[in-house]
Amino acid sequence: MLKTQLDKYIEQYETVDFIKDDPVQFVHLFKEKKDIETAGFIASMFAYGKREVFISKLKYIFNIMENKPYDYVKAFNFKDNNIKNCDYRFSKDCDLIEILKILNILYSENETLESLFKYSYSQNSDIWNMFQGVVDYFYARANEKNITKGFYHLLPNPAKKSALKRMNMLLRWFVRKSSVDIGIWDFIPKCELLIPLDTHVAKISRRLNLLKRNDNGYESVIELTDNLKKFDPIDPIKYDFALFGYGVNNKI
Repeated sequence: MLKTQLDKYIEQYETVDFIKDDPVQFVHLFKEKKDIETAGFIASMFAYGKREVFISKLKYIFNIMENKPYDYVKAFNFKDNNIKNCDYRFSKDCDLIEILKILNILYSENETLESLFKYSYSQNSDIWNMFQGVVDYFYARANEKNITKGFYHLLPNPAKKSALKRMNMLLRWFVRKSSVDIGIWDFIPKCELLIPLDTHVAKISRRLNLLKRNDNGYESVIELTDNLKKFDPIDPIKYDFALFGYGVNNKI
């Protein structure tokens, strides 16, 4: 039975050993909630492409911040900063700088990332529209003269109906509580989380007949998540680890 097989992969892969090679490692570096939120937000934005490359880049960025991400952002001086050589694929230094500047505005208003997400969720009670509210907050405050298209790759627009893999991954980290996920936000029930879908997960899911659609956009996220809810309606996104494990064991 497929559920039994996938449950075994969860037991095998949702362990502390998973952390060291995954971007979730960056939320485990910190103890203070504001540091965890800041580090997780930045780490999730860069978590695409070759894993070893973006993990190396993130280590470099947090080293610049002296491993005090919240304090760094809170004191961020837009005109006199040391964000250099942080270009990564589509994004440039200026794109990260603009995001840090907007985070500085948020933190200067005595708000947190949780408060931003929580407010957006309260207005919509829907994950996708919550993402839209959060992204709109950044878009509304960005100076287009200071950014490139890479800014919009780091913070993709939910209205375009892409999979939003990195945003959904961030929510998995912050909402679920396990040996891997840190579970610091409780305003969203884990049953509402959506699968972090990328091309690899989509390929595996199609092989397992969990996904019929050929595209890797929003509707495929919903289809796959709904099928995973048949295995566990309370915590369907734990099967993210099972799909990862299936891919590893079957060399997909």
